[in-house]
Amino acid sequence: MNITLRKPDNDTFHECIKLKVGDDQQGFVASNMFSLAEAYADGVSNARAIYADEQIVGFIMYDFAPKESRGYITRLMVDAAHQGNGHGRAAMQQVIDLFKGNPDCREIYTSVVPKNERAKKLYISLGFKLTGEVDDGEEVLLIDLRTS
Repeated sequence: MNITLRKPDNDTFHECIKLKVGDDQQGFVASNMFSLAEAYADGVSNARAIYADEQIVGFIMYDFAPKESRGYITRLMVDAAHQGNGHGRAAMQQVIDLFKGNPDCREIYTSVVPKNERAKKLYISLGFKLTGEVDDGEEVLLIDLRTS
């Protein structure tokens, strides 16, 4: 299965906002509608739909802060019907690789709601380490590209 990240457009916007996490995951991630609005408003976030072949299965959002030499992965969600198939891992790895390919990027950050053990396990398996910091109620994780 081919996993690609594509910018939502007028034709795919509705598909993207219809994606939902499972009932037990409510409150772990902002809605895709909110995330798309945030990306539009802040002008720096890259909102991407996650596709498995030609089917939209999830959403990821990231940005790079050049003054801080930091990449941020601010959202990851996979629709409840498509979880457990490696789509989230593949999408995260693509964004991590994107940041690793940027010579100005020294760190990659993400964060997780403390109760979201599944996401935390995924992030750690991808090389993130818990920093001990809490930002807006979420645990902060880091990949330090200077040491990895």
